[in-house]
Amino acid sequence: MSTAKKEYKKVTTNSLVEMKQRGERIAMLTAYDYSMARLVDQSGIDVILVGDSASNVMAGHETTLPITLDHMIYHASSVIRGVDRALVVVDLPFGSYQGNAKEALSSAIRIMKESGGHAVKLEGGKEVVSTIERIVSSGIPVMGHLGLTPQSIYKFGTYAVRAKEEQEAAQLLADAKALEEAGCFAVVLEKIPAQLAKLVSESISIPTIGIGAGADVDGQVLVLHDMLGMNTEFSPRFLRRYLNLAEQIPAAIGAYVQDVKSRDFPNDQESY
Repeated sequence: MSTAKKEYKKVTTNSLVEMKQRGERIAMLTAYDYSMARLVDQSGIDVILVGDSASNVMAGHETTLPITLDHMIYHASSVIRGVDRALVVVDLPFGSYQGNAKEALSSAIRIMKESGGHAVKLEGGKEVVSTIERIVSSGIPVMGHLGLTPQSIYKFGTYAVRAKEEQEAAQLLADAKALEEAGCFAVVLEKIPAQLAKLVSESISIPTIGIGAGADVDGQVLVLHDMLGMNTEFSPRFLRRYLNLAEQIPAAIGAYVQDVKSRDFPNDQESY
């Protein structure tokens, strides 16, 4: 299997399937606003997820549950304006699709029409198959999400690794196959054993995107604020921090404050 990278002028759902077939890994990050989305897109990312994690990192909520469909549309429309290349996937928030397939389709249509997003993502397995089929049949691409599903945190009662037991692992594999059959173009696997993630990836033809699911998946996703080190309170095993902005940003602001107080800023060259 070739691992040669192909340069896409615009990444699409079909591009991701081609990348899986070539063995080229898919790089995915979250973004929630225009300025950061522009930088992420220019850095060569393949997929930008406008995640309901905005509830945590942008609004300060403990869980993803409080964020609304209107909030998600606002964040997604901001991101879209900063993106030229990446595929932009938008989370359907809690309460916008669980009721019935008709409500889910209405929510997905609003996201696509009002934000300009390229696809939607929703959590769940066999229980959301009919919903996925209805959305996909309307021409809207859907990304699935299995394993640890944060919108169900009160059901699970913990953020621990999912599908460690044989029965739950078998159900997750069956759910992944059901999502593929329903028309999903990809599926996120969150916080499951690496061997199970490998098995799922080998058992379906659509790409798998891992977060805490080991290296043998077709791509990886992280929350942007976590990998940039802006959030020091969140330190799961799967997180690799590439910067330490929790220290660098306050240091820069502190220097600015000092320069203002000492009248060093602005100097003659910075004045008109």
